[in-house]
Amino acid sequence: MADTPDAIGEFEHLVLLAVLRVGDGAYGVPIRDEIEETAGRSVSLGALYATLRRLEAKGWIAAETVVAPDTGRDRKVVTVTPSGLAAVSQAQARMRRMADGLDHLLGGA
Repeated sequence: MADTPDAIGEFEHLVLLAVLRVGDGAYGVPIRDEIEETAGRSVSLGALYATLRRLEAKGWIAAETVVAPDTGRDRKVVTVTPSGLAAVSQAQARMRRMADGLDHLLGGA
């Protein structure tokens, strides 16, 4: 099975996982913080917002503008759609298949 134009990229994968980890009310800063804390990867907000727009265009996230209770300012919150969840699930399965049998090289990671 070859890559499709909608194949999930590594950073897209991290962003989708971070949105799932943050849960309800996920928006830019907590998503960035989750990636930085959990994956140990530095993330600029510009790169994150560009990726969120791309994921929304692919139909993998849905965005809604809400008023932030703490600041009263508009905030764009995102959720992973069923097709986004399927993309993450397929990517996770693909990585497991590729790593299968390589524990002796990967140190059981």
